[in-house]
Amino acid sequence: MWTSPEIDRRSFVKAAGLTFLATLQPRALMALERADAVYASGMRTANGIYAIATVSERGQIINQVALPARAHGMAFSQKTGRTAAFARRPGTYAMIFDTRGKKEPITIVAAEGRHFFGHGAFSPDGRLLYASENAFDANRGVIGLYDATSRFERIGEFETYGVGPHDMTVSDNGRMLIVANGGIETHPDFGRTKLNLSNMQPSLTLIDTATGSLIEKHSLPSQWAQLSTRHVDVDASGRIWFACQYEGHRNDLPPLVGSFAKGEDLRFIDLPVETTRRLANYVGAIAVNRAEGLVGVTSPKGGASVMIDARTGRVLREEIVPDAAGIAAATSGFAVSSYQGDFLSTQSDVAWDQHIVRIAAI
Repeated sequence: MWTSPEIDRRSFVKAAGLTFLATLQPRALMALERADAVYASGMRTANGIYAIATVSERGQIINQVALPARAHGMAFSQKTGRTAAFARRPGTYAMIFDTRGKKEPITIVAAEGRHFFGHGAFSPDGRLLYASENAFDANRGVIGLYDATSRFERIGEFETYGVGPHDMTVSDNGRMLIVANGGIETHPDFGRTKLNLSNMQPSLTLIDTATGSLIEKHSLPSQWAQLSTRHVDVDASGRIWFACQYEGHRNDLPPLVGSFAKGEDLRFIDLPVETTRRLANYVGAIAVNRAEGLVGVTSPKGGASVMIDARTGRVLREEIVPDAAGIAAATSGFAVSSYQGDFLSTQSDVAWDQHIVRIAAI
């Protein structure tokens, strides 16, 4: 049975305890008191400081933790209450902090010859942290394994069986890693330059968490070899949803969203032409609302968010959101942020970063 990752305000306050609450300013306490849900998101403050903020469902900032540099994606452990923020590619740090405020943040550094790709996930039991990484001199995607019971020492790595792994997650039973290999070769000597756009190898792979062996590999069709598989999420049935960014001609209309389950071929959603145009060949984030059977995507390049019925693939809603950034399940529909500081009904003097994670009950 799927356990909801959502948390209401009362559960968060109970988990956080009096020590955390005592650190909050009166305005933050009021925001928390009124919140229906709690999120975490990377941001840049008005004075240029990078941080991870704890945010109410109304978009009000409750608390924040300073970061050494810009972050990208995050992972949350329902078991331990810890959140990990990963540096934006080709960054070399990840910071793990306790959302309850009971433990000091821990910063880890990528192993020699590796950098982070901006995403990761905790095992369901909270004992391991997985991180998508680049073994850049060999042009080889790996998943770094970190011991979450002992200050996050790196204890090994798995192959991703692809190039340029970006987003990844773990199946609900903890037995399978799900990796979006974007297929794009990069090297830190060249910053964020994409080195193989004429010879990309995008794929989605399923990996055994016990052995690191390949369970399945799904390469994209040859006509969509420049369709980089970037982000993934999983619905209540275990179906995997993925979102893409196209590196081909801007006038092409490639499929941008699809799904599959273990043992099945990839299946793309046939989005309306105008929707595909609106997304500007670039989906920056994807999220599943399991309770309502919805899939949501955002496009910062297109300045839009789109909500899809997971059962039928039908587009239910499109909204104009200039500089749309993160998306996560809300009590109803989705919470969407923007680089311009919008988070649902609140506008803050910050630039929200690309991803949002909804913090779950312990």
